Amino acid sequence: MHKVIIIVNAEVNAQGAISLGSPATRTMVKALQRAISADSDSTEVDVISAASLWSNSLTCSKSNSDLIYCPLTIEIPPKFSFPVQKLYQICKDIPGLRQWVEQNLGYKTSIRDSWLGDLWLPIVVTGKQMLYSSVIGEGAVPNSYEQPIELDSKLENSLHSLARDLLISLEAPPSVYLMQFRLLSNEIIFDRLWPFPAAPAISSLRYQQPDLFICYWYCLTQKPIVRVTT
Repeated sequence: MHKVIIIVNAEVNAQGAISLGSPATRTMVKALQRAISADSDSTEVDVISAASLWSNSLTCSKSNSDLIYCPLTIEIPPKFSFPVQKLYQICKDIPGLRQWVEQNLGYKTSIRDSWLGDLWLPIVVTGKQMLYSSVIGEGAVPNSYEQPIELDSKLENSLHSLARDLLISLEAPPSVYLMQFRLLSNEIIFDRLWPFPAAPAISSLRYQQPDLFICYWYCLTQKPIVRVTT
């Protein structure tokens, strides 16, 4: 039987309930829990706060192959060791990753708080392929998201090329990634990379089959995904 640990950047009580002040996180966790239970109702799932990882009470057991970490936050303490720790540290170093993209892939990037991305490209990385989903954009209401955002084919091909080159360079393991960017006069401005289905992925619950949280679970458990549709 697998044991799953979902890590969130929110307050979590002893029963695993998330603070009412974190509605997006609650939605993300519920979506992931549904995906897990639909696949295996015998899987034990714990939800913990990233803040609790600053203590030494929880450590990653490399010998326990049945333990699966499902982070839903980038705020993982540097001292906490888990299988994709290095990747999360790279993605958390936003200025460093922007500089790498500029120097090695030739794309313009956000400068500090300028040109911050308001669009997200979901990339589902399985053990065999990369699947690109439709672009997600910000909705009219704060903290709401819409999918699909239509782009012309040339721009879409450039976006996919950037994502592919970046993820290959990072030797990205199976997961769901969101590449955050914006368009400035029809030019791609790279912002950052999320190595998990961050808050914009909530839009996929309405528009995509399978949704990005099902894809996340399938990627982490090496189950096949043939395609994603919106």
